[in-house]
Amino acid sequence: MTTPVVQAPRGPVTRKDVARYAGVSTAVVSYVVNGGPKKVAPATEAKVQDAIRVLGYRPNAAARALKLGSSETIGLVIPDNSNPFFSFFAHAVEDAAAELGYALVLSNSDGNLAKERRNIRNLAARQVDGVLLASVLFEPDLESLETADIPSVLLNQERDAPGFNSIGVDLAAGARMAVEHLIGHGHTNIGLAMGTNVSSSTDGRELGWREALQAAGLPEGPIAYSDFTRPGGYSAGQRLLASVNRPTAIFASSDMQAIGLLRAVHEAGLAVPGEIAVASFDGSLEAEYSWPPLTTVEQPVAEMAEAAVAALVGAGRGEKPRHRIFPTKLHIRQSCGCP
Repeated sequence: MTTPVVQAPRGPVTRKDVARYAGVSTAVVSYVVNGGPKKVAPATEAKVQDAIRVLGYRPNAAARALKLGSSETIGLVIPDNSNPFFSFFAHAVEDAAAELGYALVLSNSDGNLAKERRNIRNLAARQVDGVLLASVLFEPDLESLETADIPSVLLNQERDAPGFNSIGVDLAAGARMAVEHLIGHGHTNIGLAMGTNVSSSTDGRELGWREALQAAGLPEGPIAYSDFTRPGGYSAGQRLLASVNRPTAIFASSDMQAIGLLRAVHEAGLAVPGEIAVASFDGSLEAEYSWPPLTTVEQPVAEMAEAAVAALVGAGRGEKPRHRIFPTKLHIRQSCGCP
């Protein structure tokens, strides 16, 4: 059997060209390219895939978006994807979006409000189907999305944001759990390495730290405010260790801060956890591979990502907004003093 000779089409290869080469209808080509809605016999699908390969066909996403009235794209704005927690979260969102047939566009705000707003405007201009936003504000500026009628879901929200879908964990409860664990090791002077942001409200992790100490009848240890980064944690650690009232245990508001904090403690010649115990918040993979491994409050990232994408798709269908809080758990390792 000889292979039919088909003259290469002039200009961009179309779905009709693929159908003509494979000897099928354009509808069958559509089913193969889009994975449905109708099934295609394996032999027929193989012919279509061969035609796509030979002709170099590339589906026109813009034309498809116009036809469907959807870009099949979700935007995600996070503070910093070099932070392992947000990197893991972005990956989980991408997986959850792909399961529903959506592609992901990722942008970083670098914790900067002006850049966050610019990223939101850019996503709105590209007519994404929705935006997931881990904002530097509790009530972010979403005017660009609202004007373009683009649904959004707020991430990292411990409190209800009326009128918006939101996802988060109880930061205060998680922090209390970690500090209570340190108290259980006999520590009575527990410091706090607290991350900073542009929000005017007190972070739940700081509230949880205070509540745990107050409930145990203990005074508040020293506080060092810094960025949610390794350098921020390193700086906070240096200040806490230089304090007149040097703590015997420290709760860090993020794993990245705790990693930097550990360096400061090691450089000071102090043993962890023998002389300084450490616990942190997030549950990133990096916490498991620090030395010593970090005891950390773990957030259910995969579940939160799935819920965020589902809420975004639901908002596009007119579902009422809701606030979802997920439970945290304390992942105990060696930095707190446990074997």
